[in-house]
Amino acid sequence: MSSSRRLWPTLRIGTRSSPLARWQAEWVADQLRHHHPGLEVVLVEIKTEGDRDRNTPLAQLGGTGVFTKEIQRAVLSRDVEVAVHSLKDLPTAGHAELALAAIPPREDVSDALVAPAHRTLDALPPGARVGTGSIRRRAQLLHLRHDLEIVPIRGNVETRLRQTLEGVLDAVVLAWAGLRRLGLQHLATQRLAPPTFLPAVGQGALAVECHRDDFATLQLLACLDDPVSRRAVVAERQALAELEGGCLIPLAAWARDVTRPATSEISTSTPSDGPAAQPEEGLALDAALYDPDGQVRLFASLQAPREAPERLGRRVAAALRDQGAEQLLARLRPP
Repeated sequence: MSSSRRLWPTLRIGTRSSPLARWQAEWVADQLRHHHPGLEVVLVEIKTEGDRDRNTPLAQLGGTGVFTKEIQRAVLSRDVEVAVHSLKDLPTAGHAELALAAIPPREDVSDALVAPAHRTLDALPPGARVGTGSIRRRAQLLHLRHDLEIVPIRGNVETRLRQTLEGVLDAVVLAWAGLRRLGLQHLATQRLAPPTFLPAVGQGALAVECHRDDFATLQLLACLDDPVSRRAVVAERQALAELEGGCLIPLAAWARDVTRPATSEISTSTPSDGPAAQPEEGLALDAALYDPDGQVRLFASLQAPREAPERLGRRVAAALRDQGAEQLLARLRPP
C-alpha cells in the first residue's frame, strides 16, 4: 500500500551496521522525531556487499553502489521506508523509482590526517606508510608527496584508525566528518582542507532516500533538506556524472556558495558618487582529476548563479575535458 494512502505507525530507516552509519541514521531519526512529535522511528540494519567483503579493494568489487544497493533494494521492496547513506557512496545515476528526498546540512568536507608520531603530511619521512582505501586520496597524497608509500586499507573508521594508533602504519587519512560524528576528531593531527586538498564528491553530506511515489514519507523528510548543501552536492555530482565516473576515478570536487563582484557594467554617464553595484550571490566549483599515482593533475574552477548547479557541473566537466580528461580516463577504465 502506498504511504500516500496511510499514516505510518512506525517509520523504518535502512542503514548499514557500522558505528558511523548507525550514528548517521540515528541523527536522521532524531531530527524526524523532533520535527514530527509522536512519530515512531526505528533503524533496520542491512548488510551491503562492501560490508560483507572488507578485504577486496573496492575497484575489484565494482566500486559503484557497493555500500548502497542492498539498502536501496529494501526501500524498493517496501521492507523499509527510508534509506540513509553517506552521499559520497551514492551512485550519480539514481534509481528511477527512488527519490533523493533530503540532503541535510553538510558537515566539514575536509579530510583528516592521523599521524601520531609525525603529526603533519610535510613532517612524514620519505617512505612513510600512509593508509587509505580511496583512489582520490592516494592520488592527492602522491601529488603532494611522491616519496610516500600508500597502503590500501579497508574497514570501518575504528579499524583503520587502529592501524596507525598501533604503529602498523605511519598515518591514515579519513574524512573529518566521520571522525567528528564519532567524537574522534581529537585523534586528527592535521586537517587536509580545500583548496589544497579537495574532498570527494558529496563528502560530508548525507543522502536520505525514499520511494518516489511515497508521498507521505517525502513530506516527512522535506524538513531535513538544506538548499545550500543540495546545490553544492548537485554541482559536484553533475561534474562526476558528465565524466561518467564513480568512486573508481580520482576526481576531487568542492562546491560552495560564494559572493562575487557584480558583472553589470556601469555607464560612463553614471555619476561618480552614485550607488555602487551590489555583489552577486554565486556558486563556485573546483574540481581536480588525477592519474592514480598523482603525476598528472587537471584542474578547473568556475562559478555560476546559485540556481544553476547542474549547468556549473557540466561546465567544469567540459573544462576538464578540454585539458585531456577523456584521454586520462581512458587509461583508468578497464579494457
